[in-house]
Amino acid sequence: MAAKSGKTATFDPQAFLFNVGKGRSITTYDIRQPIFVQGEVADCVFFIQKGKVKVTVLSEHGKEAVVAILGKSDFCGEGCLAGQKRRMATATAMTECEITRLERAVIVQALHEQPAFADLFVKHLLSRTLRVEEDLVDQLFNSSEKRLARALLLLANFGKDGRPETIIANVSQEMLAEMIGTTRSRVSYFMNRFRKLGFISYNGKIEVHSSLLNLILHEQPEIKS
Repeated sequence: MAAKSGKTATFDPQAFLFNVGKGRSITTYDIRQPIFVQGEVADCVFFIQKGKVKVTVLSEHGKEAVVAILGKSDFCGEGCLAGQKRRMATATAMTECEITRLERAVIVQALHEQPAFADLFVKHLLSRTLRVEEDLVDQLFNSSEKRLARALLLLANFGKDGRPETIIANVSQEMLAEMIGTTRSRVSYFMNRFRKLGFISYNGKIEVHSSLLNLILHEQPEIKS
């Protein structure tokens, strides 16, 4: 019997996420431009092709807290897939970003019909869950100094696939203080100490050196909170 000609095209998750198509659009965001705002209708998911995104929550009393810093290949706004009707947080571009917007119906269909995409998305969710657990342990058991060191390493993408982006721009000491749950003065104190020890260079922009990992991986004298 003659073999059938023609093959079903293989689904490519990267092509799906990095290209415009039905229910998919790509937008470039400037620094400090909101991607979505707390309280808005939650009807789509965003995929970060390039750049960094800050996720914040605003309390009823007007206090803002940084709950996540996301980067290349991260998703955000996925709460709509779990029935979230309104955004629970605000996502803002920290650097110039290129982001794919995926309508809820389109991403739900891909999750149901394309195992390769479902695997990629589940991997993302598991990674985010582990990060939340690590953040909780960090807050409960580590000093402010170690929490700051870990935050800087995460911002510089140490531990992620690919080479670290050692230059961190547009991150203020106030933002770092919000991320680790301490005061700006404590952050300033530790940043100066890190600079004197050669862990970072700090002149408008922060350059993180791999030696900062030593503070996380090995027991060294540190300043308690």
